[in-house]
Amino acid sequence: MPKILVIEDDISFCKLLEKFLTKNKYEVAVAFSALEARAAIKNESFDLILTDLRLPDSDGIGLMSEFKNSHPETPVVLMTGYSDVNTAVKAIKNGAADYISKPFNPDEVLLVITNALQVSKEAEETPVKEKKPAKKASASGENEFVRGISVASKKLLDHIQLVSPTDMSVLIIGESGTGKEIIAKSIHQQSQRKNNNFIAVDCGAIPKELAASEFFGHLKGSFTGAISDKMGYFEAANGGTLFLDEIGNLSYENQIQLLRALQERKIKPVGSNKEINVDIRIITATNEDLREAVKNGDFREDLYHRINEFSIQSPSLKDRDEDLMVFADYFLEKANQQLNKEVIGFSPEVVSIFQNYSWPGNLRELQNCVKRATLLTQGDFIESDVLPIEFFQAEKQKQGFSSAGFSLSDNEKEAIIQALNRTQNNKSEAAKLLKITRKTLYNKLKQYNID
Repeated sequence: MPKILVIEDDISFCKLLEKFLTKNKYEVAVAFSALEARAAIKNESFDLILTDLRLPDSDGIGLMSEFKNSHPETPVVLMTGYSDVNTAVKAIKNGAADYISKPFNPDEVLLVITNALQVSKEAEETPVKEKKPAKKASASGENEFVRGISVASKKLLDHIQLVSPTDMSVLIIGESGTGKEIIAKSIHQQSQRKNNNFIAVDCGAIPKELAASEFFGHLKGSFTGAISDKMGYFEAANGGTLFLDEIGNLSYENQIQLLRALQERKIKPVGSNKEINVDIRIITATNEDLREAVKNGDFREDLYHRINEFSIQSPSLKDRDEDLMVFADYFLEKANQQLNKEVIGFSPEVVSIFQNYSWPGNLRELQNCVKRATLLTQGDFIESDVLPIEFFQAEKQKQGFSSAGFSLSDNEKEAIIQALNRTQNNKSEAAKLLKITRKTLYNKLKQYNID
């Protein structure tokens, strides 16, 4: 039974993780600080170390370097609430086996641990070979910005490219699941701040009593439960970008605190008399009409104008029909990578069902659907029998759906041949005509043995 050392200062979360790993047949020891972890490493041997990036008495990357020097054969996986790509790259360059971000996806945790242990085992068995880090398995599959081909996607890309090099505050407006955080990350990665932190905060998950501590930090003993000094999101994002998701959920009092910090570019940790200067770019997101909230007195007008120097609309999936199979193919590729599968593509029936479905959960729903279907698929193509029941209910409501001329349906093979004839066998143009990606077309040519 593999033995794992979990290093995490959040005691309740640590216990929860310990219980989860024990249930999945791992032997677990816990340490709540770097000091306890060092003692545990001296007294016992571990197959894997899982450590938080931020500890009260140490930095996770620094602690990892210590362990890699003393126990180079033991893989170390870092975990953090700040899912920043640059930090992940830095961690892996410094010897981390992998990197996972909170909140955790249970499947991802198990996959990352399995991969890290497997890589470690292979390295022991073949010491002559160069040790390779495990591939990063992203729970969200949303670390990369996927370029769509629809008019809405092209407009979105244009706006991102225009505003990214500036320091303007950006408000991203869109339905839940449309990928607002991906847009924010893309802006950060194309900005002058790309080498500094990108800190994402879900404003809806912060109790209003703790918001000041979360945003600005606190000193040890400043209130009940403050057992150590804590750095807030503003200081953590210093020099980089702070992304505030669902900003409309902040209480009126918290809005005042946030406005003051944005105006003065100074913060004061709870319990401290010392002000800290911060240089950050603010990107916010909402799925509600903040202008209506301003009218109703629920959201401060001065804060609204402060965060809305430039607004970007995050289009829903139903507004970008041409992108549907572009994203489906992308999520299939990610699911294959995460689940160690080799599913080639989607059956004609599934493509038709996808095109008829309204996707109320947008990209998040599509991603979850594709990942689940990939897991359940035993053959080369995802078939309709692995789709959830709601897809068939939606299809019944939309009997007779058709698109002018070229939509993939039951006579898919004929549609592909016709499209190739129409475009003089130009596969790129045929794919556009069929509203699928070129990769999907090649897969279908292979599926139907079309030369």
